[in-house]
Amino acid sequence: MTELATLLEVGGPVAALGGGAAYARARHPGVYWSTVGLPVSTVRLLSSYGSVMEACGLTVAPSRLRVLAVKATTRREVRPVPPRRGVIRPTATGLRVRLRLAPGQEPADVAASAERLRHAWGVHAVYVTTVKPGVVDLRLVGFDVLRRVRMPRKLPWGLLRVPVALREDATPFVRDYRTVPHQLTLGATLSGKSMYLRHLVAGLARQPVALVGIDCKRGVELAPFAPRLSALATDPDEAAELLPVLVKEMEDRYDLIKSRQGIEPSTPDEEITSDIWGLPEHERPVPVVLFVDEVAELFLVATKKDEERRDEMVTQLIRLAQLGRAAGIYLEVCGQRFGAELGKGATMLRAQLTGRVCHRVNDEASAKMALGDIAPEAVSAACAIAPERPGLAVAGDTSGGWSRIRTPHLSLSDAAETCRESAHLVPELPALNRFRPHVPVRPVETPSPVVRPRPVTD
Repeated sequence: MTELATLLEVGGPVAALGGGAAYARARHPGVYWSTVGLPVSTVRLLSSYGSVMEACGLTVAPSRLRVLAVKATTRREVRPVPPRRGVIRPTATGLRVRLRLAPGQEPADVAASAERLRHAWGVHAVYVTTVKPGVVDLRLVGFDVLRRVRMPRKLPWGLLRVPVALREDATPFVRDYRTVPHQLTLGATLSGKSMYLRHLVAGLARQPVALVGIDCKRGVELAPFAPRLSALATDPDEAAELLPVLVKEMEDRYDLIKSRQGIEPSTPDEEITSDIWGLPEHERPVPVVLFVDEVAELFLVATKKDEERRDEMVTQLIRLAQLGRAAGIYLEVCGQRFGAELGKGATMLRAQLTGRVCHRVNDEASAKMALGDIAPEAVSAACAIAPERPGLAVAGDTSGGWSRIRTPHLSLSDAAETCRESAHLVPELPALNRFRPHVPVRPVETPSPVVRPRPVTD
């Protein structure tokens, strides 16, 4: 009886702790990492750092001075020298360690061994970033942060900067229109493309920016955001009328920039500009972001007349993509497929779209359309996205870099409410007034009486 009581006293708490740890790891990985994973991984890293680096081939032969010093002071064996390790900095999702590479090493050597480091230290993933020549950062991620997305508390908001998703290395993915002016976003039905667009609109709605939409699905995607839109076209006919107005607005802004370039000898150097951001703030036109949803609908034609209209719209879109950045006009083009088979001008338009985001697609050719010309190795990653993970995507740009991202959930009602609350920020653009969507007045709900009236009877 005494042995049974002892077993219960000792084994009960141990079983409870083990079961609690297993539950936390499955349902609350952040809590599990902070309580269990972080201490264990830290001990592994500190105790095996030298041997792991040597096994990964990340060590160099010691210098002659070091050999002489070791032999003169001790009798131990002189071992190869690993990269100098900095202070371990814990985070909510992993660890960060800064390494100073030894002479003859390069960051690519460390990046090639990232998978070995992941297994050796028992973490979910290891990412390598270059800080400066000879110095790299190791970001160890303790669990799959894309399984249940939680954005960091501190986000790099700014004018035309919108954090819309989380990267697989637990850093926010920021859509920066000043850096990447135009972007192509592809995704099949229920892939999360609409959620991505919803975050963009809700994030820009709070900023002094003009939002213009072309939604050829009769406005079902962008119509809920009508209170914040400066213009909305819901079919190709309306789009054919709206695009020339945007091109004229771009030309007027170029005239304004050129008027400032009538350089006089007394003009200070800082007032000479080649885009709207060099203009004085009181003269600077408001930035315009154009959202094009289901861009393929603009290319589809049924008659000869439709073909002429299509050619005009594509030409205007190409002009906006080529020249719009300096005028403060930015494009966000979305669709399920986008390639040469759409028709004349499609490939030329795609070449102007610097940023690329590819959600789950129905075939490999669609992924190649988005990523094949900038990051061929990202195509297979896009094709491997499972339907059970909506919002997961591969983001890249023309520099060749790419990463997996996932957009957190944002309900349509919350995004629409944000647009309604920001309706007073709609800028005054007289040229777009006739395209301003009609916003129905919301009925005022009268509170029901506490006591229901009862009819008077004789």
